[in-house]
Amino acid sequence: MIDQYIYDGTFEGFLSAVFEVYERKPLVVKIVSERIATENFFDEEHTIYTDQVKADRVWKGIQTKIGKKAGDWIYRAFLSEKPDRERVLLRIIKKGFLGHRVTEDYADVDVLRLSNLVKMVGREKHRMDAFVRFKLTKDNVYFAEIEPDFDTLPLNAIHFKNRYADQKWLIYDRCRHYGVYYDLHKISYVKLEVSKDINTSEAAPFYFTHDEMHYQDLWKNYFKSTNIPSRKNMRLHLQHVPRRYWKYLSEKQP
Repeated sequence: MIDQYIYDGTFEGFLSAVFEVYERKPLVVKIVSERIATENFFDEEHTIYTDQVKADRVWKGIQTKIGKKAGDWIYRAFLSEKPDRERVLLRIIKKGFLGHRVTEDYADVDVLRLSNLVKMVGREKHRMDAFVRFKLTKDNVYFAEIEPDFDTLPLNAIHFKNRYADQKWLIYDRCRHYGVYYDLHKISYVKLEVSKDINTSEAAPFYFTHDEMHYQDLWKNYFKSTNIPSRKNMRLHLQHVPRRYWKYLSEKQP
């Protein structure tokens, strides 16, 4: 029989589940996010409630006993949202606490998988850093939307906090229905629903300033005027700017 630990899908919830694994010491355990958890007659289910104190203890243990680099890798791999992330990360944490070099031993299948997850998340994070396009709203907040393959918004938030420290901004993840808001002092995570028509030509004037709409047109005209049709290489262009990102790039709008 497998003990199935069901948590709320947050990183703190996962760390709380890891704490329970060490405290209860089940013979066979599986940590599963409540979003994808399914009933199994042969599994014994346990609901794990997020406990910040327990999560902090596990995180401190990872940072001190396994290392800060390993901690960063574990966090980034968790953001991948891949179905096997909990299994891989639990095994990595166990090996790390036993002294295994979890950021160096690529002969270990779990370390290799961890490294691959970290690379995938890192690539998507850098793409989001490059492709985010802010628009000034009538509330004097710069607003942007993204739809990353992985949950990279917490990583992107750090980048934009350093880059635009003198502006209020909000980045909204349309896939996961939450955003990060910076108020000139700190970053806050907010739950909200943003209308799908916000970027349409009919609705945009209700949300964004007149000057912002003018700047958007200027940018599109600049992009168009600097394009040289005879030197167009669509294959190379798509390699650097995949089509799935176009919907939120101002220069790609009609």
